[in-house]
Order: sequence, then C-alpha cells, then structure tokens
Amino acid sequence: MNTFLSYLAVAVLFALVLLPALVGFARERRIDRELRDAQRGRADAPPETAGAARPLTATRRPYIRSWARI
Repeated sequence: MNTFLSYLAVAVLFALVLLPALVGFARERRIDRELRDAQRGRADAPPETAGAARPLTATRRPYIRSWARI
C-alpha cells in the first residue's frame, strides 16, 4: 500500500508540474490557428484598388488597470 501511495504522490506532483506547460501549449496552438485562419481570410479578400479612398479608422487602446498588464 505504501508503494502505491508513493507512486500516486509522484504522479500527482508530475501532473501539477506539467499542467501549466500543457495549458500554455494549448493556448499557443489556439492563437496560431486563429492567426492562420485570419491570414487565409485576408488572402481570400479581393485586392484593394490603388485609387480608392480608404476609410479612416481610429485605433483604440484598451483600458489597462494595472501597469503590469501591458
């Protein structure tokens, strides 16, 4: 029984150490997939004509509550 609990403790600690890395990897894959889909959407769009006026859009900065969230 003691050996089983030791193996179980090692497995739980291994999972706790590995979990943040796996979550980060899954997040990176999701971001890459979104960027790839956006790039495909841009490539499928018709090209802009050289003489056409482009609409003026203002860039908005999100409100940052903390100096650490940049």
